Amino acid sequence: MTTVTVLGAGAFGTALAIALAENGPVRMWARDADQAAEMQATRHNAKRLPDAALPDAITVCGSVGDALYDGPVLLAVPMQKLRAVLTANAPDLAGRALVACCKGIELTTGLGPSSVIAEAVPTAVPALLTGPSFAADIAKGLPTALTLACGDPDAGAALQERLSTFALRLYRTEDVAGAEIGGAMKNVIAIACGAAIGAGLGESARAALMTRGYAEMQRLAEPRDAQPETLAGLSGFGDLALTCTSAQSRNYRMGLSLGQGEDFDAGQTVEGAATARAVADEAARQGLDMPITRAVVALLDGDLTVSGAIEALLARPLKDELD
Repeated sequence: MTTVTVLGAGAFGTALAIALAENGPVRMWARDADQAAEMQATRHNAKRLPDAALPDAITVCGSVGDALYDGPVLLAVPMQKLRAVLTANAPDLAGRALVACCKGIELTTGLGPSSVIAEAVPTAVPALLTGPSFAADIAKGLPTALTLACGDPDAGAALQERLSTFALRLYRTEDVAGAEIGGAMKNVIAIACGAAIGAGLGESARAALMTRGYAEMQRLAEPRDAQPETLAGLSGFGDLALTCTSAQSRNYRMGLSLGQGEDFDAGQTVEGAATARAVADEAARQGLDMPITRAVVALLDGDLTVSGAIEALLARPLKDELD
């Protein structure tokens, strides 16, 4: 059995390591060497996932070189830091199967995680693991279904076999673009939904934002040649439903804070904030109508209040639902 490497010791990386330890050895890299030593000694990630114990099959390392072994590499780092991690370790990552576990669009380039991998490590086999999931559920061994997207069908099948467990079920697709867009856009819409609930606008408003947000997801997907069926699956509709309705989602909680006029913890990674700006820039370049995305950016920048954003959305001309 090959050894899986997880680069990143946040909540999600730790949860994946715990789940995959059921199948065989896992080596996990923590960026902070002191944190790595503490996790290895205490068998807990006290900072990010304190209630979950690390199985004996997990070895926590303080350097990427020590963490890399003979199996696939899961990149459980924030989207906006992915390129830096890849570039810093490109020689060691060359030729490997690299599975991005982040969701979003790179702010500086407008690229998704698989494209960033392809640029930073051209000889790697890029893949993406995405879908409706929370770290706490995965760590507890609760049933979770995810999408594994890989343009190479043989490599995708091998990854699906190695990374699936009894409770963690992976469904494979070659539509990487569709999986990327679903995972990125659901975070943007979750911020909008959180803001609506935080402002007391009600469940009907949330349902409307989710539905019209899904339409924006489809608009963004079309010029990237993504398949509509992918957006209707786990990585699109499934993740949208989970992230927009649960306070376990950091993106949703940020929206709640915006709606309630409260500050949000700046130490929390919220992928949807940068993604909203990246998507709004691309929409402007391509002439795509993305009013909810634009409203989220305006909220984040302080250019609109929640009431002002809702007023602007409600003032839009009436139109056919499928437009």
